[in-house]
Formats: sequence, structure tokens, C-alpha cells
Amino acid sequence: MKQSSYPLECELGMKYYASDAEGIGGKLRTTPQDFVVGEIPLEGKGGTEGPYLICTLTKTNWELQHAVKEIANRLGISHRRIGWAGTKDRNAITTQWISIYKVTAEQVASIRLKDIVLTPIRNSNESFSLGDLEGNRFDLVIRDVDTTDLAERVRVITETAREGVPNYFGIQRFGAIRPVTHKVGEWILRGDYEQAVLTYIGLAFPHEADEIKAIRSAFSADRDAGAALHAFPVRMNYERAMLHHLYTNPGDYVGALHELPPKLLSMFVSAYQSWLFNSALSRRFDDGHTLTAPEPGDQLIFANGRTDIVTPANAPAAAIHIRRGRCSIAIFMPGKDKQGCGAASDRIIAELMAESSITPADFDRASRFAETKFDGAYRPISLKTAIESSIDGESVHLKFILPPGHYATTVCREFMKADPVRMI
Repeated sequence: MKQSSYPLECELGMKYYASDAEGIGGKLRTTPQDFVVGEIPLEGKGGTEGPYLICTLTKTNWELQHAVKEIANRLGISHRRIGWAGTKDRNAITTQWISIYKVTAEQVASIRLKDIVLTPIRNSNESFSLGDLEGNRFDLVIRDVDTTDLAERVRVITETAREGVPNYFGIQRFGAIRPVTHKVGEWILRGDYEQAVLTYIGLAFPHEADEIKAIRSAFSADRDAGAALHAFPVRMNYERAMLHHLYTNPGDYVGALHELPPKLLSMFVSAYQSWLFNSALSRRFDDGHTLTAPEPGDQLIFANGRTDIVTPANAPAAAIHIRRGRCSIAIFMPGKDKQGCGAASDRIIAELMAESSITPADFDRASRFAETKFDGAYRPISLKTAIESSIDGESVHLKFILPPGHYATTVCREFMKADPVRMI
């Protein structure tokens, strides 16, 4: 395995690549057309009758939450009546499935928004929730790559991806320009809502515009909600909504956080769980373990969701199952109820949580705060996919399919081995 040399990746727990091959460099998302993703829907979900209108949403260079709010505004409804199966990238062309409660196909067909196509499909008796899809199909272009021995490097890394790469949560899980969501989630779990708000509004990052960095830094220093509200551009509606609440309700940081959409609020805590997973997986590699060699105490997860524990007696059989793709070693992301089985990764996660004084009871409290269950779940440590790759001059074209909750940038970083900001 090869170690990443990029501080941001290491901070987000993404310390390793699966292959030792040199990366091809380059840049992803030079234009939205270079990152095309389409959801593969679940078959037959919800029948053909009911109060939910199922639609496909195709958008170019739109952040999902903003697109949903604009659609809701045009329909004259609350954005809480719109559900979706997956959260898609902004700088991309994405097609996904959404559900809208109690609207007609005619109402939806009348919506006109730049770079958004909303197509009514059918009615359903249930809405979409995160994860309600078979997977995602990606069609990507990496431009301006290093052409030295390019064909051989692409071949080697393509083979590696078929065998498995570290199944990290990608950089966009934490925020592309501002990888801050897990930090906000940590403060929410610690019950320090003031710091959660100050982090979301006031923590500046290098790749933001200088104007925005200055506004954030000023708010962080003086906590003047009125001045920051006046200074932030209108397009930054989440920061402005929180600041407006603080301006009219000084010191009410809980209320300020609840100005955010519930799904965004829940993503903060989920991002902290993702950071725990990434960090525990890298610690596993630090200790000399691999993606495919099970150790006694490891948890296995099978394709049907069944889990099992590796013991000294079944370890050889477990290794065979892993090589044949029947199961994967998994790491448990903690929540309010279940805990891990005592594997080395569980002890690592317990140590990371203890450093921030976070306990399972904090996930229970966060569940009530964000109105979302954080029960904990197993996630495979290896991501495998068959990739179609081709080369056109200084560009590499990749096509592949991933299950829900897995990140195309995790595959791309294996090819590029470049500064993560070149993937956003």
C-alpha cells in the first residue's frame, strides 16, 4: 500500500491507497459534463398508487439541498415534503429519483428552473429515503493527466480497483470546499451547540473566496450576528438563516441549528461517524493489516447483510470467502444502541471517541436533536468495482457502478493520487 502525502486527506482519515503504482494526476470535474452520475432505482418501490409523486431530477451544477428548496418554493410547499434516495454532487450532471408529497404531475411539469429537469414518473404509497436505490452508474473524465507510461499505470490501477481499494468516505462527505461537517457533528455529539454554530459559520478554509474567509473570521472573533448577516452574500442562505435567528434570539444556538433542514442537520452527525470509520480503517493499515486478510475478532459482512465474527478456527475459510467476493471485513460505525464485537477496529473507535469525550448515550441525544436515528452500522472496508477505462490524449475516461453509500472519488483518488482539491 502507498501512503497519501496530502494533509487534508490524512485529517479526514484517508491515509492510504491500495496500489503502489504512481498516480496519473490530473483534474476531475473540469466541467460538470466530466462527472455524470445516474441512480439505479429499486424495482417496484411503493407500487403505482398513493400520495407521493415519484419523479426523476436531472440537475447540472446544483447542490441538492438548494435544488430541493427551489423546487419546493415553485410548488408552494415545504421542502420537508420532498424525499430522495441519494445525495449527489454539485459540480456534476446528476440524475436521481425523488418523491414529492401530495402534488400533481401537472404542477411538477410546469416548473421551470435553469439547469434542472424534473420529470413526473408515477405515484407511490411511500416516499424515498436515503439508501433507497440499487446503486449509481458513473461516467467520469479525468483531464490533464501525466502521460508518462500512462497506459500501464491505468491498467495496473484498474486491476487494483477490481480487487479492492480502501472503502473510505470521500471528501465530499465532509464538504468539498469546506470539509467541516464532521467537526460540526462532533460538537453536536458533545452537546456544545454554540461551538457547532461557530464552526459551521465561522471556520474559514483556504479554498474559499477571500471575501467569505474574512466574513467568517470576523464572526468567529466578535460573534456579531448582525454584522455577519449583513456581510454574507444572499446565496449563502444556510449561514444567513442561522445568523438571522441569532440576531433576533441572541445566544439561542440550538434554535440557530434548527434553522437548517433536518437532513442537513443529521448529516453532521453522520459525517462524524464517517470520520471515525476512515480513521479506524487507516489505523488498521498502520498496524500492518490488509483489506483481505481477516484477523480473529474481525467482523464479516455478506452481500445479504448477514454478519459473522472471525475466529481462529474459521479464519482460513473466511479468507477464502473474502477472496471470492462473498463477504468483506467490516468496521462498525457506532450509534446509540449497538456496539461493535470487540475487534481491534472497535477499540480504535472507542479510543477516538474517548479523546472527544463522546459516548453511545451522546448518539441517543443527537438522534432526538436531529430527529434522525443514529443506530450504528457495519461498513465493508473494501470497495471493489469493474471499471471500463480508456485514454484519449491527456484524458482518462472511467465508467463503473457502485453500491449506495460508496464514493466515486474513492475510486478516482486511487487513479489520481493527487491533491484532493483536484477532485472537487
